[in-house]
Amino acid sequence: MTARWFALTRQEVTDKLATCPHKGLDEQQARERLAQFGPNQLVSKHQTPPWKMFFDQFKDFMVLVLLAATLVSGFLGEWADAVTIMVIVVVNAVLGFIQEYRAEKSMEALKALTAPEARVIRSGLERKVPAAQLVPGDIVLLDTGDKVPADMRLWEAANLEVEESALTGESNPVKKRVANMAGQEDVSLGDTRNMAYMGTVVVRGRGKGVVVATGMQTEMGQITKMIQEAAEDQTPLQRRLEQLGKTLVVFCLIICALVVLLGVMRGEPLYQMFLAGVSLAVAAIPEGLPAIVTIALAIGVQRMIKRNAIIRRLPAVETLGCATVICSDKTGTLTENKMTVREALVGKARIKVSGEGYDPKGEFRFEGTRGPEFELFLKCAALCNNARLTRGEIPVGNLFRSLKAGQLTNVWGVAGDPTEGALLVMAAKGKVWRQDVEQTEKRILEFPFDSTRKRMSVVYQKENGGLTAYVKGAPDIILDMCTHICRDGRLVPLTETIKQEILQQNSDLAKEALRVLALAYRDLPSVNEGEELKEDFIEQQLVFLGLAGMLDPPRPAAVQAVQACRRAGIRTVMITGDHRLTAQAVGKELGLLFKGCRVISGTELDRMSDEELQETAVNTAIYARVTPRHKLRIVRALKRNGHVVAMTGDGVNDAPAVKEADIGVAMGQAGTDVTKEASAMVLADDNFSTIVAAIEEGRAIYDNIRKFIRYLLSCNVGEVLTMFLAVLMGMPLPLLPIQILWMNLVTDGLPAMALGVDPADKDLMYRRPRDPQESVFSHGLGRRIVSTGILFALGTLVAFAVGLMMGPVELARTMAFNTLVFFQLFFVFSCRSERHSILETGLLGNPQLVLAVAVSACLQLAVNYIGFLQPVFHTVPLALKHWLVVLAIALLPQLSGIIIKAIKDRAKERIMYIRA
Repeated sequence: MTARWFALTRQEVTDKLATCPHKGLDEQQARERLAQFGPNQLVSKHQTPPWKMFFDQFKDFMVLVLLAATLVSGFLGEWADAVTIMVIVVVNAVLGFIQEYRAEKSMEALKALTAPEARVIRSGLERKVPAAQLVPGDIVLLDTGDKVPADMRLWEAANLEVEESALTGESNPVKKRVANMAGQEDVSLGDTRNMAYMGTVVVRGRGKGVVVATGMQTEMGQITKMIQEAAEDQTPLQRRLEQLGKTLVVFCLIICALVVLLGVMRGEPLYQMFLAGVSLAVAAIPEGLPAIVTIALAIGVQRMIKRNAIIRRLPAVETLGCATVICSDKTGTLTENKMTVREALVGKARIKVSGEGYDPKGEFRFEGTRGPEFELFLKCAALCNNARLTRGEIPVGNLFRSLKAGQLTNVWGVAGDPTEGALLVMAAKGKVWRQDVEQTEKRILEFPFDSTRKRMSVVYQKENGGLTAYVKGAPDIILDMCTHICRDGRLVPLTETIKQEILQQNSDLAKEALRVLALAYRDLPSVNEGEELKEDFIEQQLVFLGLAGMLDPPRPAAVQAVQACRRAGIRTVMITGDHRLTAQAVGKELGLLFKGCRVISGTELDRMSDEELQETAVNTAIYARVTPRHKLRIVRALKRNGHVVAMTGDGVNDAPAVKEADIGVAMGQAGTDVTKEASAMVLADDNFSTIVAAIEEGRAIYDNIRKFIRYLLSCNVGEVLTMFLAVLMGMPLPLLPIQILWMNLVTDGLPAMALGVDPADKDLMYRRPRDPQESVFSHGLGRRIVSTGILFALGTLVAFAVGLMMGPVELARTMAFNTLVFFQLFFVFSCRSERHSILETGLLGNPQLVLAVAVSACLQLAVNYIGFLQPVFHTVPLALKHWLVVLAIALLPQLSGIIIKAIKDRAKERIMYIRA
């Protein structure tokens, strides 16, 4: 081990690191230490330098052949051709470099967004900072599900257990403590119980530690001096398209070889036919196909980030467009996660609580007698609690005594769990502040809440040495642990009749969409010195205090998003730990429940076999009172039914279900590090509507990839067939090598890239989800590509033939050259939608595309009319009559497409009218 921090007392550690366990470092100290020790990061693999990325563009086999042909042109004295071809190749390489560089930078930005954060105390304030900014001496707070961000000596440990298999290989969690281990020699890493190490995971409890080592100085850094990240796998679509590209390469090379062979047999010069064949191959082979897919995915990921959806794994972008079911948590995702206690049942009184949000201003309106147990109820709510009230960034614990002075005007908030925050606010409305109570009572023990226990317990010691346990949790769980109830200040035995009465009250509150927690306490008997207090000893013979019903209203945006999902053929399933009636009431407000839908509880789930659950999952809209282990069964049942499932999660126990889902979604604010690592997507705002927005973007990205494929392959098929048919029919070559290369540059460059940012069709979220197994050429795309290519070739040959009748072969080639270029520039607008015509999508819907086409058209006109470029590209100026022929032929496919679409739409309307 790098240092024996475990052997020092806590005070010795903080003295040595010049820090305060309560206030932490100040920002100036943190900046100085960051400059001294460097960022808290493990050394990553070496990034490809830009210069190497640029020269890698010339590794393609066909480009190397073309460069060789350029050298041959130079030796034969065709310097103009050689220089021009070289310029075009370099420009193509620059475009390829820009695309690849942008994609890599997008991925780097994405990794930065998904980098882990740490909760630290600096200048006395709790805040989140990127884990990379941690420095020795920082005070870090740990909670269940957190990944330990640096090596630290523990200062506090409340039932803290850490899974250290990443370092020690031992899968069993290690229970941590804070006592020093002085005098112990040869202590193994796994035995340092007062230390927490970078890369390990908190599986239970909470704690606080002092950072003693960061970055490569940590145990993780020492063990692995160099960590290499796994290479990014290609997405399934990228792999399919790469295979398609290889198939098309073989096909194109065969056609190009035939063109060369037939041309030579017909008497064309071997050199010219060889150069024409190579140029045609370069233009025809869709070498940009995988690259443009990467660009489309990267651009889509950036658009998702703007909509608060952070993609961690690229395949999720494709899968999003196929999602058929979204399984979502309720609290904070479908609801606002701004809990407010509305009602309480204490003793014999029903209490209405006024006030909004986290502002501790409000009144209690009693229906019944107010007994002394109400103050004990508020005290339990304040003490069995780890949240803190804040005003702006300032903890109320430091300033609540100065509130009367009116010095603070910032908005109230909560640091911690919103449910605990609601209880803390309720107690504050009754003038019970935890900070006041803790001046005379001290917390000595805590058993944290987890989804299996469904309760939290704390033990406080009074000045006279007496111990009291305060407990909160699910009403049914707490009631089973209680033997008495406090009414009018007296302890009354909790009979079965009273218990059923409380359970009925719980149901009544749940029907009002209130989340209900029960509170209880117990004065503990004295224990012998050194005797350890156990959970099962403390959490028995409790005294029931009352129920707190809190409201977490549905997000307005979530209601609209659920409706959008239904229109898009996507089911929304709500999964919550809340009471069945609470879940049902919220579900109705969200519009989740309609005829035939079921609500199932966790108890019912436990009684079902996997086969029964699979059958039931078909029409279940809400799962209530479930634990994270149920989530995994639900995901598997839905997947067995053929669904593509998105599953949200935040807690560490949610990670298996999130990982099992087709699209695992973690909460960016409330989610633990473990769940985020298991996920494919992180919601920056924890909002359900963000998932729906991400699905919309996923569908749009796939559509844009299909648009590009349609455009690129249609153009390439047109170019190949033009040359092949001309040679086959014994015509002169309609296009020269330099013209083919130029065409490839002006049509496959900017316009194709602009399609990658094309806006989605307005009816995108009115379609059914696509089948993830469907071919990229499904729905007639392959047929349209071939038919368009044939149309391009025939039109170009017609223009060439007309040109031969109007003048010399140079004029004919110029007309054919321009016809094929403008065919493609006009056609790109038709590629904007597979379902709508140009008239419906509009010419100006994608400004980037309009600009790209305008630039390409100007470049094409330049090679026609700029004097020194004419001999290079073998063009002649075209007169108006020539342009009328070129444009008439080039516009014909677009006009015919509009007419055919109008006829089809009219026919559909007539059929619908007849059926009606």
